[in-house]
Amino acid sequence: MNKEKRIPSPFVSLLPILLLVGMLFATIHTFGSDALSGGSQISLLVTTAACAFIGVAFYRIPWRDYEIAITNNISGVATAIIILLIIGALSGAWMISGVVPALIYYGMQILHPDFFLASTCLICVIISVMTGSSWTTIATIGIALLGIGKAQGFNEGWIAGAIISGAYFGDKVSPLSETTILAASVTETPLFRHIKYMMITTIPSLVISLILFTVMGLTHDTGGTEQISEISAALDSKFNITPWLLIVPIVTGILIARKVPSIITLFASTLLAGLFALIFQPDLLREIAGNGSLFKGCMMTFYGSTSLQTDNAMLTELVATRGMGGMMNTVWLILCAMCFGGAMTASGMLGSITSVFVRFMKNTFSMVTSTVASGLFLNLATADQYISIILTGNMFGNIYKKRGYESRLLSRTTEDAVTVTSPLIPWNTCGMTQATILSVPTLVYLPYCFFNIISPLMSICIAAIGYRIYKKKEDDNA
Repeated sequence: MNKEKRIPSPFVSLLPILLLVGMLFATIHTFGSDALSGGSQISLLVTTAACAFIGVAFYRIPWRDYEIAITNNISGVATAIIILLIIGALSGAWMISGVVPALIYYGMQILHPDFFLASTCLICVIISVMTGSSWTTIATIGIALLGIGKAQGFNEGWIAGAIISGAYFGDKVSPLSETTILAASVTETPLFRHIKYMMITTIPSLVISLILFTVMGLTHDTGGTEQISEISAALDSKFNITPWLLIVPIVTGILIARKVPSIITLFASTLLAGLFALIFQPDLLREIAGNGSLFKGCMMTFYGSTSLQTDNAMLTELVATRGMGGMMNTVWLILCAMCFGGAMTASGMLGSITSVFVRFMKNTFSMVTSTVASGLFLNLATADQYISIILTGNMFGNIYKKRGYESRLLSRTTEDAVTVTSPLIPWNTCGMTQATILSVPTLVYLPYCFFNIISPLMSICIAAIGYRIYKKKEDDNA
């Protein structure tokens, strides 16, 4: 007779989580802003080892199971890592070529400070819906908007919050978004049915966010006209600012509109920006290369850190780039996070903890609340939104079916709980990536990501009032 596999209790399953939280706290306290340079990664690997030890030593879980789970997790984020590296090259190329400086230069003349935050959010909404990618949106126009906002005197947390709020609207509802497609497919919900149903919680969340950003903009001291003039003059003196540079984002937008895969779009945009750097900014490339060849300067822009001295200290900091090399700490952290998520899954600890949430499902409100709580927990535990979406859909799918609820309720709740909250967690792949791209720590922008904070709360509120919560027998009336 086959012996039933032993599963760790919820209490035992929490031990690696508690260890991780404790080690991350100690790491951040000790290293501060340098925590991502190695301390956090070691914390994740130590916690992974602890999880595996408990499973192998006390529950006779084969080590092979851990290897398979970790390998599957890492392979699942391989594309994300490639995109991250290309974004590193793209951010350097867009900056040194003058694309971002040109966008900042012209943007400062167009965007009124009173409505800057709301405009920033809406711009990122449009682009993210077109691209289906929050990462692409933040890495391109997001960087430019951050520069414009700093020039207008806004706090970087507010600017990053507006950028991320808008970017994750599209990540959540765009039919081109991988998370949207994944949530729909995992829960067996037709894609556009899923998107339409999400609008019930998504639109109110966005409207509230825009109101908050507008109020903040109207109360902001717009006396930074002199600073804007100084930065504009510094940009004009350092870079060859010309409307021709706008061809790069226009071509990028066309590729996006034609639904060209993200990797190809980002790579093509990077090469085009590199070409424009050779044409319009040869002096800057020679400066980067230490008076070397243009080829050397261009290559260093793609892979390495660059620092250009300007007449404005803020601008000098803004135009500094890190290239592909600047993304390596994030890549390293993602790999370590995937090891931890795989170990938690293989040991059964993840399933054991989430089973606790099931006990509280008495009605629609408690079911949705439990799903939201579980999704948030999985985002914290696995450090990856894709894994969290898959696990949430798999865990709750049968429960929703047995209780007669439509699958789209689960798919919507999963997106509300997982997709939009992922950039709010410092060690989550999205949190790490956005903090790296924008150079704004996760905990600094977190309080201002209104859309991301409101969305899971809106999902719970809609469930509480029972608005458009359908049972399967009512499917025809939906």
